[in-house]
Amino acid sequence: MTSIESVTLEVPDPAAATAFYASAFGLGTNVRVRATDAPTSGFRGFTMSLIVSQPSTVSGLVGTAVEAGATTLKPVQKSLWGYGGVVQAPDGAIWKVATSAKKDTGPATRQVDKIVLLMAAADVAASKRFYIDQGFTVGKSFGKYVEFAMPSSPVKLGLYGRRALAKDAGVAPDGNGSHRLAIGSDIGPFTDPDGFAWETK
Repeated sequence: MTSIESVTLEVPDPAAATAFYASAFGLGTNVRVRATDAPTSGFRGFTMSLIVSQPSTVSGLVGTAVEAGATTLKPVQKSLWGYGGVVQAPDGAIWKVATSAKKDTGPATRQVDKIVLLMAAADVAASKRFYIDQGFTVGKSFGKYVEFAMPSSPVKLGLYGRRALAKDAGVAPDGNGSHRLAIGSDIGPFTDPDGFAWETK
């Protein structure tokens, strides 16, 4: 079964980024950082999502992220699908924190139920075929969105059209240069059609 063991965010200041993520989200070994000075500008073509159990947990995690130095891209709010908000970390990575629950069922926690990497695809159908050829199984697919079935993977994977993903994140779709992201898996190494680099875990 295909699995993503970790994502590595490439950042200018690993010590500062490590401190931010520890304070903001308390993430463990599934999200790592390492130094880079690779040029990048604008939207880097991916978002990270933290799926949690209830609205108070969303508010708490977004709040600690902003206190730690994140910038709010979309304030926490209710929507048709649930409750969530989007922030941009000091290193430039975009994080969405969300729940499908409309009401709290208990005290707020900092428990993250699922980490999801959503990558922008210039041609979603072509990228979908590429990943199927790498051994991925499609879980859901509609329009310009693909979600892969990865029940045992610490990090889940999805593809989204670039404009749609940028809109969901609350940023302009324009950007170029490095994604500043590396994906650690049991199937690497390779680079996908959109330039995302996969490494052996």
